[in-house]
Amino acid sequence: MLSFVAQRIVKGVIVLLAIVVLNFCLIRLAPGDPAVVMAGEAGASDQVFVKQLREKFGLDKPLPEQLFIYVKGVVTLDLGFSFRQQAPVVKLIGERLPATLLLTLTAFAISLMLGVLFGTFAARFAGTFLDTAITVFALIFYAMPIFWVALMGILLFSVTMDWLPSFGYETVGANLTGIAHAVDVAKHLIMPAMTLGLFFMATYTRMTRASMLEVKRLDFVKTARAKGLSDAVIQRRHVLRNALLPVVTLAGVHSGTLIGGAVITETVFAWPGIGRLMYDALLQRDYNLLLGVFVICSAMVLIFNLITDLVYRLVDPRIEFAS
Repeated sequence: MLSFVAQRIVKGVIVLLAIVVLNFCLIRLAPGDPAVVMAGEAGASDQVFVKQLREKFGLDKPLPEQLFIYVKGVVTLDLGFSFRQQAPVVKLIGERLPATLLLTLTAFAISLMLGVLFGTFAARFAGTFLDTAITVFALIFYAMPIFWVALMGILLFSVTMDWLPSFGYETVGANLTGIAHAVDVAKHLIMPAMTLGLFFMATYTRMTRASMLEVKRLDFVKTARAKGLSDAVIQRRHVLRNALLPVVTLAGVHSGTLIGGAVITETVFAWPGIGRLMYDALLQRDYNLLLGVFVICSAMVLIFNLITDLVYRLVDPRIEFAS
């Protein structure tokens, strides 16, 4: 296993460097000049001031030289300096990353647990009213846009019922500490996490149901039933465990795309994560900050994929590690 992990890490570093180069080139091809934008906002958009800004931030250098300087910085864990925020990119991302991880991991856990649970019940009672109800419930949340679910959640649970806070990470000015602070953050987390998690829950529900129905028809399940094992034991030990592999594969893919969904969720709920930071950096043409967020997101996707491969072995010990 150690050899497998080491080889995957080496390959992951190579892939990450390739992504860094590709993202750098794509960002530079995008329209707009950050120096012109900053000069315009400063009210001094003459060519001399624009030239000074380009020299200050290294935008006057040839593109290959800029790429070399940036890749060199990434290798040494230096993601550059934000033009607009006047702060190191690593510092800005470090301040926002915990909030995004809290949101995405909570949403991921909610979607996976509810998806497997509902999918198991749907497969167990296939063809009944419960199966139809779960399927319709899953399809509704899969079809609805994330931003619409978020707005309806705010309207219902915050405006109408006044159960949950509408926006933010914590209550502004409350200065809570300890358990009270944790409870306050949890209240603010419920709606964003549920909004993001319910969309992916629908996919896991359908996948779990289809996979379990397929496994039920296999010979080893018929053999277990012929031996006199109870239906509950067969469903839990034989059907569900073998049906989880496709779900784990899909969850590994979705673990990276959760960041994309978090951009919308963080914007609607004013959640201070890197999704909102990336959106603001795009509008402001803050290249270094935008590239830094891309690097972190890419690294997270690679890490989640490695974890997914390791989970395969836990779900099915017959699977061997292969590079």
